[in-house]
Amino acid sequence: MLILLPPSEGKTPAADGSPVDLAELSFPELTTARQDVAVALAAISAQDDALSQLGVGASLVHEVSRNTRLAHEPAAPAHSIYSGVLFDALGYQSLTTPQKIKADAAVVVVSGLWGAVRFADRIPAYRLSMSVGLPGLGKLASFWKPKLASAMEDAAQGQLLVDCRSSTYAAAWVPAPERTVAVNVFTERDGTRKVVSHFAKHTRGELARHLLTRRGKAPETPAQLAKAAGEKWTVELVAGTARKAHALNIILTD
Repeated sequence: MLILLPPSEGKTPAADGSPVDLAELSFPELTTARQDVAVALAAISAQDDALSQLGVGASLVHEVSRNTRLAHEPAAPAHSIYSGVLFDALGYQSLTTPQKIKADAAVVVVSGLWGAVRFADRIPAYRLSMSVGLPGLGKLASFWKPKLASAMEDAAQGQLLVDCRSSTYAAAWVPAPERTVAVNVFTERDGTRKVVSHFAKHTRGELARHLLTRRGKAPETPAQLAKAAGEKWTVELVAGTARKAHALNIILTD
């Protein structure tokens, strides 16, 4: 089982530590692409119109400035850099040691800067969305798509892929639909369903934690995933097609 997550928008910078070593990150075949993105990001982040080009507000000027010195910023394990609703709900720090080992092996974060990283990979805090276009590289989702398809092939082989990514990050890698389950979260009230971003992020984080902490064998099929999720929520499993992944709909009721 692989659990695919988007990165958090905000990051928690490492207080100290050595800088990132690209050669030590998972999926080393992405090293050159990571270097290309980092160089382009540093260049655009140094421009007067960096905030608008990166699609962020004035309150994030310090985070954008950090993009210009990522090679020298302290790095820390990705699980401590990524923060926010989903990652708080997953609660890596409160996992047991065996559960942390399981998380380090099972979780892959798809990133606009790194392509894909695992929880134990040491990275610095940065600011970059997959929706951004960088000079010379174009839209990042399109830039990463062929590279991730190649790099992730071995890791995904024979695995059930639990896709908790948002649509922006899902566009950067489209794995084989027959072994992929996209996780959707709805709130339901008086028979009407709605998608609410905050609850979706939180519930996806809770699902990841449940899969990492529950007893028994990790799910290997969409049906087994639905059964595992059904231990905590009301769920529906929508069968996929030759071109579309299965869907696990988690229904939250008042």
